[in-house]
Amino acid sequence: MMLNLTNILAEAGEAVAVTAAEAASSDSAAATGATGAAMGGELITTILMMVAMVAIFYFLLIRPQRKKDKQVKNMLAALKVGDRICTIGGLYGTIAGLKDDTVTLTMGSLQNTIVIARWAIRSVENVALENDAEPQI
Repeated sequence: MMLNLTNILAEAGEAVAVTAAEAASSDSAAATGATGAAMGGELITTILMMVAMVAIFYFLLIRPQRKKDKQVKNMLAALKVGDRICTIGGLYGTIAGLKDDTVTLTMGSLQNTIVIARWAIRSVENVALENDAEPQI
């Protein structure tokens, strides 16, 4: 299959070269037009390939990342006191207080509190831990 495609492309290239050579021998102005038309076709093909590559990058990389960033932004804006969260460091806790860019968490049975940056929250957990009320030994 690939060998046949290579042979076809080679024959097409030879045909264009023969056509250009015949046109050059008959009339130099016609030869310039024939090579110009071939160059224009190559230029259009190159531009179409570049547009296709940009479209592929947009739909496979840029658009999904923007969608994910929008979801994270909405999640951080919807935080409220009492939500169970997981931080990017893997700490689980309950939100005890919210300020502009900081969040106060309470963690564990001893209700230890820490203050973290709002951007350091990975996710809001829907499941409450049952063992929070029981002291760990």
